[in-house]
Amino acid sequence: MPEGHTVHRTANDFQRLFVGSAIGIDSPQGRFSAGAQALSGQVLTNSYAIGKQLFLDFANGQTIRIHLGIFGKWRWYKNIDVAAALKEPVTGEVRARFFTESVLADLRGPTICEVLVQEQVEAVRRRLGPDPLNPDPDGSEYQRFAKRVAKSKTAIGLLLMDQSVISGIGNVYRAEILFRAGINPYTPGSSLKPKQIQELWKDSVDLLAIGVKTGFMITRNELFTTRPTKAERNFVYKREGQACRVCSKKVSIALAAGRKLYWCPKCQK
Repeated sequence: MPEGHTVHRTANDFQRLFVGSAIGIDSPQGRFSAGAQALSGQVLTNSYAIGKQLFLDFANGQTIRIHLGIFGKWRWYKNIDVAAALKEPVTGEVRARFFTESVLADLRGPTICEVLVQEQVEAVRRRLGPDPLNPDPDGSEYQRFAKRVAKSKTAIGLLLMDQSVISGIGNVYRAEILFRAGINPYTPGSSLKPKQIQELWKDSVDLLAIGVKTGFMITRNELFTTRPTKAERNFVYKREGQACRVCSKKVSIALAAGRKLYWCPKCQK
């Protein structure tokens, strides 16, 4: 499942390539036909992400909300003859196509692709936790996160995956942020010290920003300015049974709420 940095990169692409233009929308698959008909030809006024969810605002006051889920993905075609491309047979099940004269973006397999009015958008936003990359207007994003963690007896490894606690963190960042903080994933949120909660938030902000910049989930400081291989980018994620990069003890793996959890039993006592 794409994590928050990927969705922010997509929001940036829409901002750069589509915002301010009247864009065409269609649904070759047919499952978004009504939404496409309602908004095709409207001017896109804003594009932004909250965690793993993308919001596209249009001049008529309506918004498209897209959540890729596990299987969703984008494919971009830039500097092409879009009119000619639209006449070609569509391969695969494309839920929605967004296009201008020179740019085409195909959306495949999202969990959610729907049209909302403003009241519905606000209802979704209220359900979502703070996004490390999308500060609250009043600057309360860290306080919201800290309050939700500190009052919960749920394990921090589960809280970080709860999108009502913090938006945008997935399995990779969850494992890596906890390792970098030296926190065992089974530690209840209420048992963490205020300084630990603050460090988790700050590291989330920093690592997601690096992900937006590079396009990769790199969590080892010495590799931030390089192009490491996939196997080199992280400390513990998908390294079960291998030696910890810090202490050499074998990295552990377990299932937590149906998702794989990675940690070092020595560095994260």
